[in-house]
Amino acid sequence: MLTPKEKSKLIKEVALHKEDTGSPEVQITLLSKRIELLAKHLKKHPKDIHSRRGLLSMVSKRRKLLRYLQGESVRRYNKIKKKLGL
Repeated sequence: MLTPKEKSKLIKEVALHKEDTGSPEVQITLLSKRIELLAKHLKKHPKDIHSRRGLLSMVSKRRKLLRYLQGESVRRYNKIKKKLGL
């Protein structure tokens, strides 16, 4: 689970402007961090099917946001992809 401090730190790193919390870059970054944490949990608890379903849902949402961002601005898409190592 992301703490508010971690979340605000991640948002500051990729925000387009001072009060940006909803841009695709921010959403993709937060989803990526949550996916990373949940994947770590699932390695420890492989039978947790409910969490696995949530993970697949998050991966799907991130994929859709990346596809949207690629259509809007290839430059921003490449920047966020490189930053997150996707």
